[in-house]
Amino acid sequence: MNVRFINARLLTMKNGAHIAEGELWVKGDRISYVGETKKSTLKFDRVIDCHGNVLMPGFKNAHTHSAMTFLRSYADDLPLKEWLYDKVFPLEARVTVEDIYHLSKLAFAEYVASGITADFDMYYHPEEVAKASVDFGFRTVCLGTVTKFKESVPEMVKSYKEINGKNGLVTYRLGFHAEFTTNEEILVALSAAANELEAPIFTHISETAAEVQGCIERHGTTPVLYFEKLGLFNHGGGGFHCVWLTDEEMKLFKKRGLWAVTCPASNAKLSSGVAPIQKMADMGINLAIGTDGPASNNSLDFFKEMFLVTALQKIITNDPKAANPYMILEMATVGGAHAMGLNDADILDTGKLADIIMIDLNKPNMQPINNIIKNLIYSGNISNVAMTMINGKILYENGQYFIGEPIENIYQKANEITQRIKRNK
Repeated sequence: MNVRFINARLLTMKNGAHIAEGELWVKGDRISYVGETKKSTLKFDRVIDCHGNVLMPGFKNAHTHSAMTFLRSYADDLPLKEWLYDKVFPLEARVTVEDIYHLSKLAFAEYVASGITADFDMYYHPEEVAKASVDFGFRTVCLGTVTKFKESVPEMVKSYKEINGKNGLVTYRLGFHAEFTTNEEILVALSAAANELEAPIFTHISETAAEVQGCIERHGTTPVLYFEKLGLFNHGGGGFHCVWLTDEEMKLFKKRGLWAVTCPASNAKLSSGVAPIQKMADMGINLAIGTDGPASNNSLDFFKEMFLVTALQKIITNDPKAANPYMILEMATVGGAHAMGLNDADILDTGKLADIIMIDLNKPNMQPINNIIKNLIYSGNISNVAMTMINGKILYENGQYFIGEPIENIYQKANEITQRIKRNK
């Protein structure tokens, strides 16, 4: 489908967060033109008048567990270890492979309504997540989730080879859940696999102080230094949360070019702490933003996440200039795309993938227009997402879904699955 967007404010993120008036054309799954308004004799299937609204790259949710939608508002107000072992793991044991397909679709629906065009999804049975993503039309980077209890390194390598290259909407990367849910035998095998494939590795890192202390007691060092000793980051990668990194670990992140993905809502709700994002930014560490899963957040609203990143940094640094909106927007779009390996979906430019969102400025929270970037971060919310296009297809527009099935069917299926799992407690 060929689409022409006219009368737009273009926030391309090509050279930072700057806005210019113009238009954008989409041909198939790619952007074919972006720039000043010009005459064209080309035929378009649809011409969309943006009426001065903003076109920009979609947000990239750089850490989540989509299929955990069934745990939304079920296991709350608990510390991480109790939340995970007493509430999450027991119910996850009852989730079927088919459940993962349907529960992921519910998360995708929330993502596109929030302006998210891709996610870095850490969950079991990635083939089901991949199938759900393709059927929905969403872009997903699946991530390995090996633990002592589920999945294995050979299974991950199999998924890596089978999923990558099969469909443009889905890719796969190596990962493990965390230091405290694996063992050295698993991590040594994973390191060998990463070296063979020349692939990056991602994992939860230093989410809580107790996690760090436990690692020191088990291995005599902190998590990142332990992973470095095992060669896990020889080909890059990064960590989710990164709340309790030491200065030495942050220097290693910089040296290795690793990505630190912050999930402020989840960390705040679980009372895990606040990651030192401004300090890491000052050190030149690669940064991105994630929602974490709907079991711990509980929403998948990226506007809330962006606001919390900046607000919490201002609090912990006692500096109102910390984590300014331009930095946050870079993390939310370009940073997330590069962390996930989606280098073709980072900015709006000719030849890039058509993963585009439209921000409605004709809402009270966006008026008056003094500074659009600041409005996005400080006052924006999910109601401002007027359209979400992925791979050249509009999946969400003016509150309506265009995903090949009624959205009510997705809600109903998710509720049926959730009730069945709870009944079997």
